[in-house]
Amino acid sequence: MRVGLVDDRMIDLDKLIGIVSGIPDVEIIFSTLSAEEAYTEIKKESIDLLIADIEMPGLSGFELADIIHSHALNILVIFVTGTSGYAVHAFELNVHDYIMKPYNKERLTQSVHRALEKTKSTEIAGRLYIKQKSEIHIIQKKDIVFIERSGRSTTIYTKAEAIKTYQTLNELEGELRERDFIRSHRSFIINIHYVKNFSLYAKNSYAVAFEGLEEKALITKEKVDFLQENYF
Repeated sequence: MRVGLVDDRMIDLDKLIGIVSGIPDVEIIFSTLSAEEAYTEIKKESIDLLIADIEMPGLSGFELADIIHSHALNILVIFVTGTSGYAVHAFELNVHDYIMKPYNKERLTQSVHRALEKTKSTEIAGRLYIKQKSEIHIIQKKDIVFIERSGRSTTIYTKAEAIKTYQTLNELEGELRERDFIRSHRSFIINIHYVKNFSLYAKNSYAVAFEGLEEKALITKEKVDFLQENYF
């Protein structure tokens, strides 16, 4: 995996270099104090992963991530920062991880390993068999955007249609063991790959918007924190 590093503080950049250079199957393509230099490399799509500070002179790490997201570049982003104020917005940009300084070697190493796994296999394999009265629908798991339980029925939203079933979320959750799906709320299971943004819904929950769908799900604040720690 090809990695780029950018931090405007030399001591922090040296720490990144020291940790990342020791991870197998990872090659540092550039390490720089300049966000503008990192931007030039990003445009070339010469890397698979960018590890960046957020607050830097000129371009910020957040602006670099926004460029990657808005141009649909196939580059993962890990923020390593001293400020927590961008955490929720980072989810809107599908940032792989958000690590707070000071951090230890294990925290960054684990995050890079997860990124490495993600670049090796981005497809969700397998099919889901949905019972619907006298019929059984077969759905590709990778096409499931989210699942909602309402009353005594469950609706499975895919990219193309909504399918109702009487199977419970607990039953379906048992079939969706891939780490791409999480039980975001007592009434919802979401596929993290389709998440577009989170918006505050209530004191302890957020509404989840998805790519290509008008319908929304809910996620608890605890699950947002869990996603930040383990997925992004």
